[in-house]
Amino acid sequence: MKLQKMLGLMLVVAAVLVAGCTTSEPPAATPTPTPTPATTPTPAMKTIVETAEDAGSFTTLLTAVDAAGLTDTLSGEGPYTVFAPTDDAFAALPEGTVDTLLEDPEGQLTDILLYHVADGKYMAADVITMDTIDTLQGSVLTIDTSDGVMVDSANVIITDVECSNGVIHVIDAVMIPPEA
Repeated sequence: MKLQKMLGLMLVVAAVLVAGCTTSEPPAATPTPTPTPATTPTPAMKTIVETAEDAGSFTTLLTAVDAAGLTDTLSGEGPYTVFAPTDDAFAALPEGTVDTLLEDPEGQLTDILLYHVADGKYMAADVITMDTIDTLQGSVLTIDTSDGVMVDSANVIITDVECSNGVIHVIDAVMIPPEA
């Protein structure tokens, strides 16, 4: 009987040892989830016209653009590069000039406005490598980078105001096309 107990005990010990010595596959690795960074929604870019409206310093330009029937164009697909004179630039014109231009919006006013617009999006880095830019008016703007950046007779005072349909470069003078 003692032998039977001893034999039974040995079988139990052997079974435990055999079970403990078997190799089992490691548990399948569960991939650690990678958190997706929270993205802050980027506000939608506005059109050239909307951007100029929001700036608050282009009311004369916007009045002229509207009078000339160019609001839809500058709100359209583009892309366009606009050299935008500020209200101060328009105020520097001889007295009565803006009123005279607004009286005939489809004539000289349209030519002057289109002389400030180029087809395509030209950032400042592009502009400074160019000698000239063709305008929607049909004439060519001359670029001078010898002392800052000048476009024809106007200094570029703010660059690269990006819009959904192009870019605005703010200038300190109203440019008059050669034929005007």
